[in-house]
Amino acid sequence: MAQRHALVELSRELHADPELGWAEYRSSERVSDVLKHAGFSVVRPYLGLETAFHAKAGAKAPSMRIGLMAEYDALPGLGHACGHNLIAASSVGAAIGLAQVAEELNIGVEVFGTPAEEGGGGKIDLLERGAFDGLDLAMMVHPGPVDVARASPLAVAHWAVQFTGKAAHAASFPTEGINAADAFTIAQVAIGLLRQHLPTTSRVHGVVLDAGTAPNSIPAFARGRWYVRAQTLEELHEIEKRVLACFEAAALATGCSFDWELESKPYAEFHHDEQALEFYSRNAESLGRVFQPDSPGAEMAAASTDMGNVSHIVPSIHPYIGLDSFPVLNHQQEFADHTIGPTAEKALLDGAIALAWTALDVATHRNLCTFSP
Repeated sequence: MAQRHALVELSRELHADPELGWAEYRSSERVSDVLKHAGFSVVRPYLGLETAFHAKAGAKAPSMRIGLMAEYDALPGLGHACGHNLIAASSVGAAIGLAQVAEELNIGVEVFGTPAEEGGGGKIDLLERGAFDGLDLAMMVHPGPVDVARASPLAVAHWAVQFTGKAAHAASFPTEGINAADAFTIAQVAIGLLRQHLPTTSRVHGVVLDAGTAPNSIPAFARGRWYVRAQTLEELHEIEKRVLACFEAAALATGCSFDWELESKPYAEFHHDEQALEFYSRNAESLGRVFQPDSPGAEMAAASTDMGNVSHIVPSIHPYIGLDSFPVLNHQQEFADHTIGPTAEKALLDGAIALAWTALDVATHRNLCTFSP
C-alpha cells in the first residue's frame, strides 16, 4: 500500500496528541488532511458539528456507497487507551485503497469523521442530521486485545448525576448540614444490591467526580457519571428505571435534591450484516489474522458504541482487530502503549486491507447481502 507511511504517521500523531470528545480539532484536521492529499473532497466542519468531517471520492453517480467511520477522540487521563488512533488510520487506509478502483466499479467511497464516541454519541447526531442517508454499507475496525469478528456491543445510556444538599461545619453544626456525598454512598450501595436481580449481561458502573472539598465541611454538592448497559435498548429502558430508583431513594434518605440528565442519546445494540461480516472474516484470515472468540480478551467485544445506532439503519460491521496485548485491556493506560509500535502498525494495515477487500466483495456480490433493518 503506497500510503503506508502516511497512515502510520497519522496514527502516531493522533496518539501523541490526544483530544477529548467534541474537542478533537487537531485530530479532525489531521485525519481529513490525509484524505484531502489523497484526492478526496473534504467538508469540515460537517452538519454543524465542529470536529466532524465528510470526505468523498469515486464515481459521480455510484451504484453503491461505501461508508468508513473514523473515530479519533481519546479518554480523559488515559489518552488513546481505546485505540481510536488506529480506527481512524485504518478507515483512511481502506478508503484510499478503495478510491483507486472506485470509478471502475462505479462505487462511491466516503469517510465520516465521527466525534465523541466515548460517551458523546457523535454518530447519533450525524445519523439524525442525515449524514448516513443512502449508504449501502458502513464499516470500521476496532482494536482490542485479540481478534474477534462478531462483536456484540451492548446498548448503553450515559448519565450525568448530581445531588444537592446543604453545607455546614462538620464538627460544630453537623445537624444543620445535608450531606450530598452520603447520598452517593447510599446510591452505590443500593445499586450494588440491585445487581443480584439484574440480567447477568447487564452492567451498571460509574464514578463520583466531586463530593466536597474540605473534611470539616459537610458537602453541599456531589456529582458523578453513570453508565447503564443492557443487551437491547428495550431491556436498557427497564433497567434504567430500577437504577434511577436507587438514586431517588438516596435523595429521599438524605434530604438532598437529585438531578440527572443524559449525556447523549442511548447507544443501541449492534446489528451485523451477516454477509459482509463473513467476507471480512475470510479476508482477515487470509491476511494471517486468527480469531479468538473464546479468549478472555474477547470480552471487550461486549462494550458499547454509537456505531450500534448506525447499524440499525445501514448494513454495518464492527469487528475487533487484535493487538496481542492480553492481559492488557482497553481503557487501561498500558493499552494506550500497545496502540503504537510494530504490532499496532500491522493491525492498522491489516484492518485497512481487510475492510477494503470486504467492500469490494460486497460490491461485487451485492445480491447476497442479508441486511434487514
